[in-house]
Amino acid sequence: MIVAGRILLAASVAVVGIAATGTDSSGDTAVRSLRDPASFASIDSEQARSQAIFSEMAKVFQHPRCLNCHPRTDTPTQGDVMIVHSPPVARGPDNHGMPAMECSTCHGDSNMPLPTGEGSIPGDPHWSLAPREMAWAGRSVRQICEQVKDPARNGGKTLDEIVTHNREDHLVGWAWHPGADRTPAPGSQDLFGRLTAAWVASGAHCPD
Repeated sequence: MIVAGRILLAASVAVVGIAATGTDSSGDTAVRSLRDPASFASIDSEQARSQAIFSEMAKVFQHPRCLNCHPRTDTPTQGDVMIVHSPPVARGPDNHGMPAMECSTCHGDSNMPLPTGEGSIPGDPHWSLAPREMAWAGRSVRQICEQVKDPARNGGKTLDEIVTHNREDHLVGWAWHPGADRTPAPGSQDLFGRLTAAWVASGAHCPD
């Protein structure tokens, strides 16, 4: 029943497939690039270096692949243009959707092509919205940084655990493998993890 439901719902959203997945046609490599931690070594001040590294990490945090599932409301957005999720859905009591419309109704363990052949429905074994306290959409780089450091708003993680999470978490990694019809987050998960480790090692300072 779930598989059938996914197919039917996939067909119902096919008309917004292109808008929902939103490929970046600009060809701007700067948007998709991420600097290596070594490129910040020339900054003498440890605090300034740490702040610069987090600002680089923010290219990932503020990318649609992340913001769509870190909304300020109880409704996710989708696509590079971050339109309201179609069909309409709500967060639900455990961030996995409402009982009659859970995320898994449409989202499987991996990306699933739409029946039209145009676009796909994203998928991961742990697909869900981020908890409310992890909302990033509309927030400044400094505000996101403070959230990432705060165990009360980062899932109870230490800074070392944040490094491991950013470097190894499978759902985080989806941002770099979202399907050919979506713009991936800048860089790679490995590079993002190394930047996170360098940020922590330099004092985990937040940008001004």
